[in-house]
Amino acid sequence: MKFGVVRFPGSNCDQDAFFVIRDVLKQPVEYIWHQDTSVKGFDCIVLPGGFSYGDYLRTGAIARFSPVMAAVRHHAEQGGYVIGICNGFQVLCEAHMLPGALVRNVGLKFRCRMVNLRVENGETPWTGAAKAGRILRIPIAHGEGCYVADPATLDELNNNGQVIFRYCDAAGQATPDSNPNGSAENIAGIANRSMNVLGMMPHPERASESILGSADGRVVFESLLRMARAQASKGRN
Repeated sequence: MKFGVVRFPGSNCDQDAFFVIRDVLKQPVEYIWHQDTSVKGFDCIVLPGGFSYGDYLRTGAIARFSPVMAAVRHHAEQGGYVIGICNGFQVLCEAHMLPGALVRNVGLKFRCRMVNLRVENGETPWTGAAKAGRILRIPIAHGEGCYVADPATLDELNNNGQVIFRYCDAAGQATPDSNPNGSAENIAGIANRSMNVLGMMPHPERASESILGSADGRVVFESLLRMARAQASKGRN
């Protein structure tokens, strides 16, 4: 499976994602410049964390107009995989590839720490290596990670199984105290209806090696690889 990591001006987690894909997962990966107009040849596009365009106006508001985003949107519409992490999640929402928006954290403070995530839907390309209810320990680092959406959108997300991760405590309970930024319904990650586009505020690439304190983030990437292998095997039979 070939990955492409988009580099926007201000991205600062692109190298982390690149390292995990190349050196931990042993998968082919290349950088994609924000002015590129094609993502042909890639299976999964990664929109990394950081401060694209300095987060001017709103987080992700300028990055959505980068030339590469038209190609990313077309890639997703054709069934290609896209994952937006932290700032990448913000870009996906600004580009209307995912519903809702990310706003300033409740309390207006930057949050940088480990959090617990509960897997809500274990039957997606991003969570197939886990089961619903599994708790993952993954770090966050954001100042505008409060996910908001209108009631109708929240109902649709829940009814369609599009809420993929929720912030929770060590026992798996989605409590107010376990919500680091005030996100609606403790939502930490969502997918589109087709499940090929994922946005999440926590950083799985920063929790993909035990030396970093947790390797739980590998679940996201390994789920995608397992699905790709299964599809390849099915195609050969």
